[in-house]
Amino acid sequence: PGCAREAAEPDAGAALVLAAYSASRDVLDREILPAFVEDMRARTGKKIRVEASYLASGAQTRAVLGGFPADVVVLAMAPDVDKLVTGGLVDPAWAQGPERGFVASSVVAFAVRTGNPKGISTWADLARPGVAVLMPNPRTSGGAMWNVSALWGAALRGDAGFPAGDREAAHDYLRDVLRNVVVLDKGGRESVITFEKGVGDVAVTYESEIVAGRLAGRKYDEILPPSTLLIEIPAAVVAKNATRHGVSGDAEAFVAFLRSEAAQRAFGRYGFRRANGEVFADAPPATAAAPPALFRIEALG
Repeated sequence: PGCAREAAEPDAGAALVLAAYSASRDVLDREILPAFVEDMRARTGKKIRVEASYLASGAQTRAVLGGFPADVVVLAMAPDVDKLVTGGLVDPAWAQGPERGFVASSVVAFAVRTGNPKGISTWADLARPGVAVLMPNPRTSGGAMWNVSALWGAALRGDAGFPAGDREAAHDYLRDVLRNVVVLDKGGRESVITFEKGVGDVAVTYESEIVAGRLAGRKYDEILPPSTLLIEIPAAVVAKNATRHGVSGDAEAFVAFLRSEAAQRAFGRYGFRRANGEVFADAPPATAAAPPALFRIEALG
């Protein structure tokens, strides 16, 4: 979806354009964006509007590279932001600081039918014959890239039913899981919606997506495998655009606000974790369980 910066009413306040990945839509639209607007008004007296666009992370990145006038991005993975750095849109120093550019996190988890009739509990179960798996398409979805990385990492760690470090067995395992995938949707949100329509036995997805669905009254269970991959969610100012639009200060303020306690609590209410993987004490039940053993993408090289 586009935005019409030039069509804004003169007295409607400054417009800040956000390009975000699809799975962040609920928490941003319902809580964080309104809270940021109010915070800016209360602290500075400035009237801000945020015009938000949501797409699968890879598609969103290509849109910004192709000219979509985003001032800030919230994407599914750091390499998508790095593509904007290569394109001359984002400052190469975007990932400096103690948070390394990340504003929240999640983990790779399984959504299963109520009561878990297929008995899915481990990574090995995803490769069993007759298990219908859903996950999004790695060509368009950052979430899918996290999923594939989690599958590969779990296999190399010895968490998929064979000894650790066996790369040939890990390759065969990944092939077998992908053969079980019945639908490759374009994004993580779309994949969960397909699962909610009754397709498949298990959806490999963000834990936060499962929490969002259950909070909305959808009937399915969450399984956290014994070890899983930490999903780190970056945000960055699109400096070239923000400077041209005269909103650099507002864009920096928004990225800073994402790390504020108010925004972090909002992330927690929607099933996200802090950037370091910590679960909020008052998080929804699906995220309040003892966290699994987490590994980071750096473990894969």
